[in-house]
Amino acid sequence: MEIYHSLVYNLVMKKLLLTLFILTMIWGTSVQAAPVSLPWKKAEAPVVVDQVTEQAKALYAQNEIDEALKLLKNKTEENRSAEDWLLIGNILQDKDKIDEAIYMFKKSIEKDPKYYKAHYNLGYIYLIQDKPNMALDEFKKSVKYKDDFAYGYYNMACAYLKLKQYGNARYNFFRAMDLKGDDPAIYYNLAYTFKMQNKEKQAQTYLDIYNKMMERQ
Repeated sequence: MEIYHSLVYNLVMKKLLLTLFILTMIWGTSVQAAPVSLPWKKAEAPVVVDQVTEQAKALYAQNEIDEALKLLKNKTEENRSAEDWLLIGNILQDKDKIDEAIYMFKKSIEKDPKYYKAHYNLGYIYLIQDKPNMALDEFKKSVKYKDDFAYGYYNMACAYLKLKQYGNARYNFFRAMDLKGDDPAIYYNLAYTFKMQNKEKQAQTYLDIYNKMMERQ
């Protein structure tokens, strides 16, 4: 699994993603989507694995965040990858050092402007800081660079909800549903969106789906 929020999809789960999913005023926790392999995709050259990064990721997954941070800080800034900066940002966010986390996510983007995970995490912080327009900018970039990223669309919809742009919110919840149809939070928030548009019948339809999904859990 690769990093995402965080970093690895299950790391991401640890946060977001535990912080993750999202919009506490609306409700719903979420699970990260696993990357889908494409059987027709051309084989790529082997990737050189950075052992320090891998060890730091393993420590982070075990909640040994201070040890993970120490390892990553031993790397010079020029030798840190976008993933390294992201992981440092995640650790600092775990420590409630939000301004420092934002800086690290921006450094991750500086290292790789197309790194969708860094855009996503930065957008997530802006969203919980009640800066939905800034969050939208980052979520849009996350799906631009990974167009099958369900939670980019999901959180974009949450940002639109905060802006009371219910049509845009509904559209993006449907995009998220197409990619990750087994997440109850999507249906719950869709029900809420329809309710805010005074479409009670549609709202009840998605609320019923949500309730059935929760009964099976």
